[in-house]
Amino acid sequence: VPKSLVIVESPAKAKTIERFLGPDYVVESSVGHIRDLPDKASQLPSAYKDESWAYLGVDVENDFKAHYVVTERSKKQVAKLRKLLKGVDELYLATDEDREGEAIAWHLLEVLNPTIPVHRMVFHEITEKAIREAVASPRELDRRMVDAQEARRIFDRLYGYEVSAVMWRKVRKGLSAGRVQSVANRLIVERERERISFETADYSSVEAQMSSEAPFEATLVAINDERIATGRDFDALGELNRDDRRILEATQAQELVSSLSGAEFTVQSVESKPYRRRPAPPFMTSTLQQEGGRRLGFSAARTMGAAQKLYEQGYITYMRTDSTTLSATALSAARDLVKERFGNESLPVDPRLYKKKVKNAQEAHEAIRPAGDTWRSPTDIGFGGSTDEARLYELVWNRTIASQMNDAEGQTVTIRMEGSGSGADTAAFSTSGTVITSPGFRLIYGQQSDEEDDRELPNLAEGDVVKALSVGSTEHETKPPARYTEATLVRQLEDLGIGRPSTYASILGTIQNRGYVWKKGSALVPALTAFATVGLMENHFSHLVDYALTARMEDDLDGISTGELESAPWLSDFYYGGVDGEGKVLPGLRDLVSAGHLEEIDAVEINTIPIGIDEDGLLIVAKVGKTSPYIQRGDEIRSLPAGIAPDEITLERAIELLETPQERVLGADPETGLEVIVRVGTYGPYVSLGRFPKMPMSASPGGQLLNLPLHKKELKVALAYMRCMTEQPDDDSVRQAVKNPKRGIGDAAIKRLAEYGKENGISLLEAFEQAEAAGSSTAARKAIRSFLKLRNSISDMRDLDAPTALQSCLDQSGYMKELRSDDQEERLTNINSLIEVSHEFENIVELVAELDRIDELKSQPKPKTASLFDTMTIERVTLEDALELLSLPRTVGTDPADGIAITVQNGPYGPYLLKGPESRNLKNEEQLFTITLEECLGLLAMPKKFGRAKAKPPLKEFGVDPNSGKPILLKDGKFGPYVTDGKTNASLKNWESVEELTDQRAVELLAERRA
Repeated sequence: VPKSLVIVESPAKAKTIERFLGPDYVVESSVGHIRDLPDKASQLPSAYKDESWAYLGVDVENDFKAHYVVTERSKKQVAKLRKLLKGVDELYLATDEDREGEAIAWHLLEVLNPTIPVHRMVFHEITEKAIREAVASPRELDRRMVDAQEARRIFDRLYGYEVSAVMWRKVRKGLSAGRVQSVANRLIVERERERISFETADYSSVEAQMSSEAPFEATLVAINDERIATGRDFDALGELNRDDRRILEATQAQELVSSLSGAEFTVQSVESKPYRRRPAPPFMTSTLQQEGGRRLGFSAARTMGAAQKLYEQGYITYMRTDSTTLSATALSAARDLVKERFGNESLPVDPRLYKKKVKNAQEAHEAIRPAGDTWRSPTDIGFGGSTDEARLYELVWNRTIASQMNDAEGQTVTIRMEGSGSGADTAAFSTSGTVITSPGFRLIYGQQSDEEDDRELPNLAEGDVVKALSVGSTEHETKPPARYTEATLVRQLEDLGIGRPSTYASILGTIQNRGYVWKKGSALVPALTAFATVGLMENHFSHLVDYALTARMEDDLDGISTGELESAPWLSDFYYGGVDGEGKVLPGLRDLVSAGHLEEIDAVEINTIPIGIDEDGLLIVAKVGKTSPYIQRGDEIRSLPAGIAPDEITLERAIELLETPQERVLGADPETGLEVIVRVGTYGPYVSLGRFPKMPMSASPGGQLLNLPLHKKELKVALAYMRCMTEQPDDDSVRQAVKNPKRGIGDAAIKRLAEYGKENGISLLEAFEQAEAAGSSTAARKAIRSFLKLRNSISDMRDLDAPTALQSCLDQSGYMKELRSDDQEERLTNINSLIEVSHEFENIVELVAELDRIDELKSQPKPKTASLFDTMTIERVTLEDALELLSLPRTVGTDPADGIAITVQNGPYGPYLLKGPESRNLKNEEQLFTITLEECLGLLAMPKKFGRAKAKPPLKEFGVDPNSGKPILLKDGKFGPYVTDGKTNASLKNWESVEELTDQRAVELLAERRA
């Protein structure tokens, strides 16, 4: 019988540790955090639900006391842990050794409330020796670490909930703000602003192939002792930032090429300098993420996912650390490996010690390194060589061992030569080469070394003559500052002292999942939403995105962990206002998000980004938009194409988009008589046979109705009651109203009445009025009479103004009372939104008529569409071209061997042919109309490449689904286009087009599918 229970964080870690401890221990996981602040007030105990601070889960009036709840997903696991606890004599809390791990241990202690001895067990690697040592020498729970984690959690809740709510109101629903993510967004937006304001400059360079004993390359560096400008000599406005530089124009460069070809040059100087490079320190979390991105092409999340697996299976030490320190055992293991593999000549006399140079180092932790006293070679670990884990382990192994090797040493030689050629000007060329004489740590990297390849230059001396065998010129254009990648953003945040290594990966995920940032290759590109939210923060919450102040907040939070600061006073200064470290008075967050302050924020201004003024003096702007970004000039509006970066939205590009016709009628289809139209869609130009149903504009009354989540049950019920107010309500609306709230009329009674109505050719409402004749029971008839009385009462309201009628109807029905009693905050909010929209209508009859019109539009068939070929443009496509495109897919013929039809068609990823389940790609789009049956059979006869198919990329990425928190993707499936959050899939309706789909509609489709 086990005597001790060991609780760790993850199931994978539990399995590994259980192997080491034997039958006297049972090892179980908490599966992460078991408690957290509540998501909403309704999750709090009834005594706190009505408090003004309940939505925060933090009592801001009493020392910022946190009120925790066991999360829904953890309840089952907590019950399991309680059951296991009853059968043991000791409890070991073996969660991670960082702040989050300490907090999880404290929450376990609070929830399980054990009566047996409790030990805090810590380790930074999962090896048998480390685990047994941890069991033998436990410590007490570190309450200061718990307090520090709690202060961070409360701070992030106050910041996140309060500021995110402002963004929802002023920019768009579904957005979020945070201590680190808002600063990260600001960095990315500022870099994009630099790119937008950047002015390019043109310059040229001249290169020559010189020869003495052996040929070598040299670059022109001066003419008549005046240095030639290179890219680094220009500022962001395209002007030279140095007076002693000369811009080489393209024509001048060509003249020099002609005059210097074949010329002789005299060596003026030969300089030799020692070269030395130290190895990089061992990895900490941030540098591991940076190198994972730079060397392996991994995102930060992918790097941390692989590192987590390596740690849990005992291959590397704990991967969340900001220390570059190695233990004495690790230093010995690394030095032994260096000696064994590369000999004493690669080993320094003394171990190399590293100190972390960025802010807030915690040297008590150890760097990320291979686990154990002796380290397995990358080829000996249990992962396949091509897996993420194997590649990351090799990166860690190499870096750790290299950190204990000698410097790479050598000589860098620079040769300067001068000559005139056939011209009068004296041209100076220069070349450099490095010769590595002692490779040191570079031995471990081989060809992966970051250093340039060794380049040995000829043995030249001053006065020697060389000849230009060939001379050429290159035209250059200065480049704007590069966008951040995940790796460079992590490095910048770390250098600023903002955030913690353990949070960088999740922050990078958040800013992408929320739609603030998207990737172009590895570069992080800000969306216009990021521009709007950063502008909002800069103008109205400036100190919350100030780099120095945010770093000081990080220092203060660390000060809480060391006992230098108390959390409650510090949180009070942040929330209610106080003084920063330099004596500057800072406004409190509560005042900044107050109704009075919010009235000062102009949402239109925040969501508008000026582009420029056209020739007629009209301002052109870009706007975020409720569903997608667009540009505007006066009353003219054009959607921005998908995938366009902010620095590409120039005045010229905006004018081009505004002046490109959105659609052109090509003529009529001879067969159907329908118009054939070419138009610009979000994903490019396409043709359609007929028009899409013209749905109401977003700002119109009908459009505002469409913007509501009409698929939600509460709104379906409200709409049913509105229809019951009309003269002839439909049967489905009567059913919905009768059952919400329940009125004592069961399904069987309703079914009997529906059948009676069908037999007698009357509606369900009329059948209700004849309930006795229909054979309804006495109890059912009593309930039906009550419902009919309600129906008569609400139908008398149909001519009242719509908001009054709707509110009164829902109150009289008892449905609002039911929602309030169940504390259905979200449902009540949706009902209130419907009442708000109802102000746009004279009465309920008008509102219901608009709903019927929208339903009619939705039921209309979707026109057939086809994308233009890459070689076609909206201006030049003809009716014949369009009809040809709309004729696809084309049946080429049938396979004579089995009679199965072969078709060709265009897909999101190019043209292809299809025969049953077999498909083959075509070379180009023209083949769709030219390929013959024989050619198709030839392609099908070619062997198909087997193996795991690469997942198709999505057609488009939308925002984050509010239900799952995952990004929504639009994909092309076997049965047509659909949206997915990775778990729920929802096909587009037959009246909806890929080109017109919005973020909000994508969310609705998923919600309808779940309902």
